[in-house]
Amino acid sequence: MSTISIISFYKFVPILDLEKLKYIIESVCEKLQTKGTILIAPEGINGTIEGSQNSINKFIKEIKLDERFFDLDPKQSYNTKEAFHRMKVRIKKEIVTIGNTDIDPNKEIGKYIDPMEWNKLIKDPNTIIIDTRNEYEVSIGTFQGAINPKTKSFRDIPKWVENNLKSNNNKYKDKKIAMFCTGGIRCEKATSYLVNQGFKDVSHLNGGILKYLEKVPKKDSLWEGECFVFDQRVSVADELKPGSYLMCYGCRMPLKKEDTLLENYIHGISCKHCHNTKSPESKKRYADRQKQIDLAVKRGEKHIGKRITHKS
Repeated sequence: MSTISIISFYKFVPILDLEKLKYIIESVCEKLQTKGTILIAPEGINGTIEGSQNSINKFIKEIKLDERFFDLDPKQSYNTKEAFHRMKVRIKKEIVTIGNTDIDPNKEIGKYIDPMEWNKLIKDPNTIIIDTRNEYEVSIGTFQGAINPKTKSFRDIPKWVENNLKSNNNKYKDKKIAMFCTGGIRCEKATSYLVNQGFKDVSHLNGGILKYLEKVPKKDSLWEGECFVFDQRVSVADELKPGSYLMCYGCRMPLKKEDTLLENYIHGISCKHCHNTKSPESKKRYADRQKQIDLAVKRGEKHIGKRITHKS
């Protein structure tokens, strides 16, 4: 069984030639037969792709030829089955959406904290630890003592800060604020927002949870649970080994194996989270889709094609 290499990467850097860069990246990915998603925006680049180790090595080498990305530091993991169906390169207004294009990590951000120094920071009683991920991600794992803002999307972070940090300014003014997310991109932008709002001692986990799980030995880890990832792996565990969670393809929520044994779980259609929220029409549509997927598997075909999309 061949091993598939997966890399996640991002960098906040001004990009003016979006269409040209999109075309170059698409050409490289098509040549190397990689799959995944890459987003580019005026504020930077963000992506996760997979392929053979040789293809991934060549991709990293080629993208670093662009001086804007010479210091790109991908997080690498491995899997025995494909995590993506096709390759997508898209132009967006933001590579991670906070809903305010005036927030620019290229101008102001918090301090980078190396994964090997993270434990020391979050053990400090004067440190407020904030998980900047969505609630369903936090539900399967987080750092000890971290605050869960219970957000549905990253766009909710500014409102949460307004209601919980700024409204209690006296309480937090002498505290250190440490923020983290999956790969580092959301917490880096969140610290940019906090610095913009006048907070002084703000830090974020460099490389995110993925880099922490990769570099920090399990015996020293303060991470509890697994880490949700936005691909077919669903989650990863210590040392970035494949996790134990599955996914509901009706609502995209992570599921434990025992959740699939419940009566309200219908493969490819619904689960305990969405069974009562879907209309009969939606359930029929998902059932038809799953039937086509099952038929494609029986024929030894891929239900979703490998083409590279050229839509912005």
